[in-house]
Amino acid sequence: MPDLFDTSSSEPVPESRRPLADRLRPATLGDVIGQEQVLGPEAPLGAMLAAGSLSSLVFWGPPGVGKTTIARLLADETDMHFVQISAIFTGVPELRKVFEAARLRRQNGKGTLLFVDEIHRFNKAQQDGFLPHMEDGTILLVGATTENPSFELNAALLSRAQVLVLKRLGPGDLERLAQRAEREIGRKLPLDGQARAALIEMADGDGRALLNLIEQVTAWKDDVVLSTKTLSSRLMKRATKYDKSGDEHYNLISALHKSVRGSDPDAALYWLARMLAGGEDPRFLARRITRMAVEDIGLADPQAQRLCLDAWETYERLGSPEGELALAQALTYLALAPKSNATYMAFKAAMAAAKKTGSEPPPNHILNAPTSLMKDQGYGDGYAYDHDAEDGFSGQNYFPDGMKRGIYYLPVDRGFERDLKKRVDYFAGLRAKRNKGQN
Repeated sequence: MPDLFDTSSSEPVPESRRPLADRLRPATLGDVIGQEQVLGPEAPLGAMLAAGSLSSLVFWGPPGVGKTTIARLLADETDMHFVQISAIFTGVPELRKVFEAARLRRQNGKGTLLFVDEIHRFNKAQQDGFLPHMEDGTILLVGATTENPSFELNAALLSRAQVLVLKRLGPGDLERLAQRAEREIGRKLPLDGQARAALIEMADGDGRALLNLIEQVTAWKDDVVLSTKTLSSRLMKRATKYDKSGDEHYNLISALHKSVRGSDPDAALYWLARMLAGGEDPRFLARRITRMAVEDIGLADPQAQRLCLDAWETYERLGSPEGELALAQALTYLALAPKSNATYMAFKAAMAAAKKTGSEPPPNHILNAPTSLMKDQGYGDGYAYDHDAEDGFSGQNYFPDGMKRGIYYLPVDRGFERDLKKRVDYFAGLRAKRNKGQN
């Protein structure tokens, strides 16, 4: 009876029917294309293997970069039994059977490398179920995820496994893979130079996707070299990797926001286009763009916020794709606007002070006294009406009695805040003058 979940026990598929990606699966770690930052002699896996001490791992990276292949080869390198499961299709009963089989295998002197694809799909209880079997050596866990492990995996599991980041394949890596495919097929791809570059671009860093595209190209019965135009008409460009609720969503919105903060309108427009092309909701983008105006431009350019709100309203009236241009215009304006987070930082400091001082009441002199009882309590005593004061400024204290005066708003010397800084300094000078006269 075949071992449960042992993928090596299936009947072999005839060579002619095996997908190209399967036929080109590396036989050794040295055959793996890309990922030198993980597999090199001084890289984490290279060092572990050289020391003969492999720990549990979590591979984090996009699809088609070799997570499954590397896990399988690690089992070969360490003479461990390879078992592969997917978190999508595996429940608690199946996991119990996997652990029991690994336990029996260990009693017979054979270790088990358990590869868990999409490990982030397991809930907290299921992830916790791996811990005792990792700790007693029943299994060596290798998890694979496309999502940020910091957010998706339990701290307890992460503390027992090293996270290794696998990167999308670059154009050079994909070209090497294409050449390997041509040697396997026995002929060159019928593409001119530009069409070949377009094919690699279509793969978007995914080696498996490239091999699938190559299989389609080699199935065509053409005796001529194909151009980019012909290739594009026959093949659809691979959909951009973008998950509106996943890690890529946060990566791209971070890139967009930081491009604006860095005063780079070209980069900002690029990331806006990437998110829209990936299917992002323009209303989400309108909200975030408005937030940028409040957080990073602030009073250095007070009209920036209004312009963002107008762009948001324009989108609501026009819809897509016409309304997206209004968002692009607002984004360009923000990128080129003078920057200041002075109000943002001042508000954070004021919030911290408010939490620290608790329920301190305002000073009596700025409290209204609508009743005789309140007047008897001294409400309003000594209040100076600013319009009656010299320069329209009394210089009175408006903080709680006994609280040291807070200084939170520190305007920058950029844009409109230059003028506000002059006003802040002006009132600070008057306040010092009034206080000196009262002492």
